[in-house]
Amino acid sequence: MGAWQPLPDDLPPEVRHFVEQLRQLKDRTGLSLVALGARTAYSKSSWQRYLNATQPPPRQAVVALCRVADVGKDEAERFGVRWELAVQAWPKPVPVPLPTTAELEGAAAEGGGEEYEDDPTLPWWDAPPSRSGPPTGRLLAVAVVLAVALVLAAVVGAVVLG
Repeated sequence: MGAWQPLPDDLPPEVRHFVEQLRQLKDRTGLSLVALGARTAYSKSSWQRYLNATQPPPRQAVVALCRVADVGKDEAERFGVRWELAVQAWPKPVPVPLPTTAELEGAAAEGGGEEYEDDPTLPWWDAPPSRSGPPTGRLLAVAVVLAVALVLAAVVGAVVLG
């Protein structure tokens, strides 16, 4: 049960203490992470992130673990206080700057990137028109045909059913 991976050296003491206490509580349950996930509303991978200090757990996850571990009211309150202290001190993720449009265009001009006909990350309505012609004309034609078919079906249904 005590085969936890070492916590990062740069963790604030409040976070380290909280995660160590959380690990001990999890070990006390005798459950695997899969079983713990089945008994709480949090998956095995979520518990891995919480217990390895890569992500702070939500308060309800701590409450669920206390419930599964059959922790008394006083000890559960202490876990709540530890959680509050740890979340306040938890290291914030370092944002990774996204490349600017000019950098992306420069990379494409240098041949550094592949050119795609469409960008799968853009919704179809924001995508630039394809080389074979704008899809809006075809889309409009299909929409009109479907609307006519729907009206025709409604009229035929009204006539048949009286």
